Amino acid sequence: MDLDERKVKILKAIIKNYLETGEPVGSRTISKLEGVNLSSATIRNEMADLEELGYIVQPHTSAGRIPSDKGYRFYVDDMMKQRESSVSKREAKVSIKEAELDNMKESLDEQVDKVEELLQNVAKVLANQTNYATMVSTPKFKGNKLKFIQLSSLESNKILAVLVMEGNLIRNKVIKISEDISQENLLKLNILLNTSLTGLTLEEMNLSIISKMESQAAEHYNLIKEVLAAIVETISKADSLKIYTSGATNIFKYPELSDSEKASELIYALEEKNDLSSLVLDSVEVVGDENHEDTGIQVYIGDETPVQSMKDCSVVTATYELSDGLKGTIGIIGPKRMDYEKVVENLQNIRSQLDNVFKKT
Repeated sequence: MDLDERKVKILKAIIKNYLETGEPVGSRTISKLEGVNLSSATIRNEMADLEELGYIVQPHTSAGRIPSDKGYRFYVDDMMKQRESSVSKREAKVSIKEAELDNMKESLDEQVDKVEELLQNVAKVLANQTNYATMVSTPKFKGNKLKFIQLSSLESNKILAVLVMEGNLIRNKVIKISEDISQENLLKLNILLNTSLTGLTLEEMNLSIISKMESQAAEHYNLIKEVLAAIVETISKADSLKIYTSGATNIFKYPELSDSEKASELIYALEEKNDLSSLVLDSVEVVGDENHEDTGIQVYIGDETPVQSMKDCSVVTATYELSDGLKGTIGIIGPKRMDYEKVVENLQNIRSQLDNVFKKT
């Protein structure tokens, strides 16, 4: 059953009032709101219908009503449609200052640590300015291809390997070697590595390719084995997903989440982070869905979230993109009565800023 205009107006009024106050909403409260222009009796009848349809529920000890997950879903879907159809986008209320981004991206093309530093900062800024818990993931690197390798001598028994991956992500590895190598032979080894390995993923660096390289560098057999082992180890670590969180203690500001058992489970999930990987992967995969194609935003309400400890929360995620199509996730975790409009606005703004930063690198 579709909701008629009057029911929609009352449902939105209930949800907006509950988002602001956190208190159950009664018909008398709604009747006093500007623009409603309906009697308390009429509102009570409409609220009874909304409750029967599952959009609002009655808390145990209150005469008022609060939104159900279904009610929140209606509100969020309607809000997203309104945002997408709006010609003029409002200026975001919360953002990372441009100067802050500029300072952190100066050496972004020199080492991946700068990317991670920037993402950690995003999590902190969002947590401080929204008063919710936040998470930011590095891009999903699995299957990432090697673009370039540069070897250079440090000491007689050490060389530096610089690996450039897709997305211009860079990993440095100091390799201890068991034999001396001349600059000429180091250059030859460098050429061999680039000729044999660039354009390949870790999974594609198979035994056949490695054996062929070892035979081509037979005079430095031990050295090539040491270098290859270090490269494989470095790429394997780059493949791992990193998730940064901030603002976990913000959940204590919301009575519905401050129950000791709920709070401890949620804080554990945010600090331990393993469960968050399912949320990251789900949000990245859903980006191609036609409902989220334009915004890159996904809203999980209650049981919709893949993380069990967040069933009493709402989670809003946005994907950002490095070059070469590598995608990461920004997420905000809070009560179901979070300020969805503000959260979506902030995420879209920061997502846009990150996309611009990475496109310039």
